[in-house]
Amino acid sequence: MRYTSHLDLHRTWERTMRRAGLPLAYTQGFRPHPRINLASALPLGFTSLDEVVDIWLETELPLEQLNFQLAKSLPPGLQVKSIEEVEAHLPALQVELLASEYQITLLEAVPDLDQQIEAVRSAETLPRVWRNKQYDLRPLIIEVQRIEDDPRGQQRLRLLISARESATGRPEEVILAVGGQPALARVQRTHLVFRQLDHPVLEGAPAKAEIIRNPATVLNSEETTHKQESP
Repeated sequence: MRYTSHLDLHRTWERTMRRAGLPLAYTQGFRPHPRINLASALPLGFTSLDEVVDIWLETELPLEQLNFQLAKSLPPGLQVKSIEEVEAHLPALQVELLASEYQITLLEAVPDLDQQIEAVRSAETLPRVWRNKQYDLRPLIIEVQRIEDDPRGQQRLRLLISARESATGRPEEVILAVGGQPALARVQRTHLVFRQLDHPVLEGAPAKAEIIRNPATVLNSEETTHKQESP
């Protein structure tokens, strides 16, 4: 589902819920919308192993039944890894999201990749322009490191980058910063990092022990919320 847009993925979840015969809840008003909330938009061309979605239901159902009915209705490329029920009053997923972790495979080798990575890590600033606005990429990069090459010998990186509402980093810019070309790279999101709800708001890098990876794609009823995790 690499070329499925964020909006299309939202529609896919809606169709899947209908196909599964589950009581999907809708907003009130002139144009009701399904109450589905994806934690983070996945850029077009990326794949993912760890997406999280909130889905509200009109009535509460056993998690085993939800999992069974969804498993029969999911399209190719979408798989539910887990479902959990959460309280409806919890903050929106976007508010709790701190960072995203990616695995980047470079289809064309960067000869001095190790030196380029070290230059990025040691840089005080990395000025960039996005949509005619200047910003500093460096504070958004929590960690970037080279990992073992893939079985075909292609270079790979692990990237942990900020995904907060007011400070979201773009993997494409990091690829450019280490000497690669985004068009010649495969990017897969491997984890979403959420704030642990029983800890205070953290201003530092979300690689510390206070931060956990929330294992969920989420289904919600009017009284409770179910989280589900899907790749």
